Amino acid sequence: MDWAVLVAGAFIAGMVDAVVGGGGLIQIPLLLTAFPAVSIPVLFGTNKVSSVVGTLSACVRYARTITIPWRIAMWSAGAAFIGSWFGAQAVSLLPKETMKPLVLGLLILVGAYTFWRKDFGKLERHAMTPQWVVPASLTAGSVIGFYDGFFGPGTGSFLIFIFVRWFGFDFLRASASAKVVNVSTNLAAIASFATHEGILWRVGLIMAVANLGGAQLGSHLALKHGNGFIRWLFLVVVVVLVGKLSWELFGLHH
Repeated sequence: MDWAVLVAGAFIAGMVDAVVGGGGLIQIPLLLTAFPAVSIPVLFGTNKVSSVVGTLSACVRYARTITIPWRIAMWSAGAAFIGSWFGAQAVSLLPKETMKPLVLGLLILVGAYTFWRKDFGKLERHAMTPQWVVPASLTAGSVIGFYDGFFGPGTGSFLIFIFVRWFGFDFLRASASAKVVNVSTNLAAIASFATHEGILWRVGLIMAVANLGGAQLGSHLALKHGNGFIRWLFLVVVVVLVGKLSWELFGLHH
């Protein structure tokens, strides 16, 4: 086991995750390589321990600098916690492979829409009438929460897209709000994994320190460079996710 690689990977994951999500793309392959004999649920739980610390620190950093739409974020986070718990419980009941074609298609649509709509997420706008805000927050939170607990890849990207498209946030506020929801889903998943398969706590906590450092740098860059930077990195992460899922789905690795 190479601690230097794990720590460096966790730092980079924290930096990317703080801006647009997708830290699991980096941390999970590293954990799978470093601990080939450990079961996947244990490594997933370990990844969540590392991620939640960085995500929470990024959330605090954003909250000190910009106004987070707390009403929407907290309703979504509450529903996401419940959804994530049930999603994690459903892992043993449903084959994850059934999710890949649907997620791949959705990610392609999200990426294409964001790419062609150059003004998407650049300015904050009011896209929803007040009476729909709470139902929409609960719906988005529960669905994305279940997805994160069950499958996971692209959760941050889907959250940011929904916050921009449904609620009219700019990319910066969407990213900050997504962190609030991600903290909730990560905590629910940790609770689920810890009570079933277990977690490599020492590994998770050491990586969490590095993830925390990366998250501070990532949130600093997002606040400094704004919506254009977040949009660019968002598209990069979506493209990487599409490539990864395509590789797995179509057996290009055989």
